[in-house]
Amino acid sequence: MVTPQYSPGLEGVISNVTRLSYLDVDDEVILIRGYDLIDLARSLKYVDVAHLVMYGDLPDEAAAQSLCDALKTQCELPEDAYRLLELLPKDTNVMDALRTGISFLAGYEDPDLLMDTSREANLAKGVRLLARAPAIAVNAYRALNDLPVVRPDPSLGYAENFLYMIRGEKPDAESLEGFDRILTCYIEHEMANSTFAARVIGSTLADVYGALTGAVASLKGPLHGGANEAAISMLLDILHNGGEAAADEYVMDKLRQRARIMGFGHRVYMRRYDPRALFLRDYIEALADHRPEGRELHAIYRTVEEVMLRERGLYPNADYPIALLFYLLDIPVPLDTPIFQCARIAGLVAHVIEQQEENRLFRPRVQYEGPRGLHAPSGPIAQC
Repeated sequence: MVTPQYSPGLEGVISNVTRLSYLDVDDEVILIRGYDLIDLARSLKYVDVAHLVMYGDLPDEAAAQSLCDALKTQCELPEDAYRLLELLPKDTNVMDALRTGISFLAGYEDPDLLMDTSREANLAKGVRLLARAPAIAVNAYRALNDLPVVRPDPSLGYAENFLYMIRGEKPDAESLEGFDRILTCYIEHEMANSTFAARVIGSTLADVYGALTGAVASLKGPLHGGANEAAISMLLDILHNGGEAAADEYVMDKLRQRARIMGFGHRVYMRRYDPRALFLRDYIEALADHRPEGRELHAIYRTVEEVMLRERGLYPNADYPIALLFYLLDIPVPLDTPIFQCARIAGLVAHVIEQQEENRLFRPRVQYEGPRGLHAPSGPIAQC
């Protein structure tokens, strides 16, 4: 019998065979069903890539229009969902509100469809989740901050509608292009922690809503989706405490304290540049003038990147440029991770579909290092 090898964090362990995506570190490309993600982001809209991820192929004009129409007609929330968001405690994290909202929406599915794990049923539920998640995320933030509801506008495209709900007005073309490409860069990324969580839940033949609820809980963590919020908080901290001139020493001081600098390094890319970060950093220059402090923040951004490469040999991951881009797009920081989650829904749904089509229940073993030979007392201890 071969003794299984323990790998902390499952590093290097192959958990699944997939046709969805692959981080090809040697060729420095993120493969999405055979296509280079950066080529897709450069050439297509998010909804086109969402079709590729969920349905398995790039759409023709009719299929693209069909998905656009489905997202538009299904983007509105049940009235009770808005009331639910208003009832949440005001200190609720927006990711917790999004998790609650997704779980709540499961109750509006036909019970037979909810537990139907066929490809067709999962796609139907997945499209509804993709359509409705932005309205949950944005209006959760608005409710928690005593702001009026902004309902989705079905006359707008997917990314345009998303940004419209956040900002309360239709976005300019430059902002929309940048935002759409961020969504595309976030859409799918092989076996990230939240993806693994969704597949583990899906392997029990639980419904898509349950799998995605678990994925939201995973993505909330600062070592996963929460890194973008931490990165912009750091950049703003430097801005308000000396600015560009203080950036080098700020990072050095953090490193001396052995603090983690969020937005740098990656378990898979290791000491290589995340292709998404390399692609998206060019948009910072284009959007820097959208806020008065944008130019100085861009200078701080470059200095921090230089120090991390000089001192630790680490390159940015996607969260680093996206953190600043979200800020320049006038997106409230508490929405950074929820937007990441909404963009990732297409990939998560596709993984659940793939898992359930060729399913095997996840049930790993452990390496036990606890005591042996202990004996229970002769009678009960508790008096209740």
